[in-house]
Amino acid sequence: MSRLYKLVEPLYKRLLAKPIRVKVERFFLVVALLSFLLHLALIFLVKMQWMPVVANSELLQNPIAAIYTPFSFILIYEVYLLIYYLPRSITTYIQKQFEIITLIVIRRIFKDLAQIDLTANWFSNPGDLQLTYDLLASLLLFYLIYLFRVQSQKRQTSNNSTTVQIGQFIQMKKMIATLLVPILFFMAVWTLSTWVVELATATQDAGNFKNINDIFFDQFFNLLILVDVVLLLLSFFYTDHFNKIIRNSGFVISTILIRLSFGVAGLTNTLLILAAVLFGLLVLYIHNRYQQLPNES
Repeated sequence: MSRLYKLVEPLYKRLLAKPIRVKVERFFLVVALLSFLLHLALIFLVKMQWMPVVANSELLQNPIAAIYTPFSFILIYEVYLLIYYLPRSITTYIQKQFEIITLIVIRRIFKDLAQIDLTANWFSNPGDLQLTYDLLASLLLFYLIYLFRVQSQKRQTSNNSTTVQIGQFIQMKKMIATLLVPILFFMAVWTLSTWVVELATATQDAGNFKNINDIFFDQFFNLLILVDVVLLLLSFFYTDHFNKIIRNSGFVISTILIRLSFGVAGLTNTLLILAAVLFGLLVLYIHNRYQQLPNES
């Protein structure tokens, strides 16, 4: 294992070292700003009827919708951060998953605000109802993630793993993280190119497809489920503490619930997302309380 890690380590440093993270952050900030300005320009051209629109896209009707585009690039950067923190901390890695799904909800809010229908029949309009669900859910998710971070920062009182075992586990996580970078890059490029082709060849109403907010991320969370299961199985080699096994298993369940949320809409979607984060928080809270118990003699 050490020999394999020595082969992977140079690539890991090129992709996931801290100086690289800073450069990636600056790159995505610049791209997000430029994409926002470009999206605004496209909306202006459409409004002035200077540019024909093949598909009557809902993202080219209102300047508020332009916020959707930079948020998409910020989400890609958050995906990179999730991989970056994977070798460093399991709880931070899971927290990043929760932050990503929360940002997806926020991005959906901006999209829905651009199409809001201010009428007296607010609660009979499915779009307005979804906006209401998302507004409330974003506040609850923000608070739950805050509580999760508080719990994740609590010091552990004991650990039955040796320093050598912990080092080996970190090396394995670094190899997984290094492998994830090109896989996710390929997934992102493939998904984006496929969507652009479909949009360019779409019919008049094809631009209003429902799953625009789920592009890439449904497949991304499928991959995360596999990664979480691998991490769970690997953890058995380095610890036999019941609370840690349950914690890692609970994190897998949270990821699965998030993935399931992409397959449904409306209130069910919102409830699944909230259930995923709440379940992860409760598992971590009980794990920390369990950790404070005196060791068995």
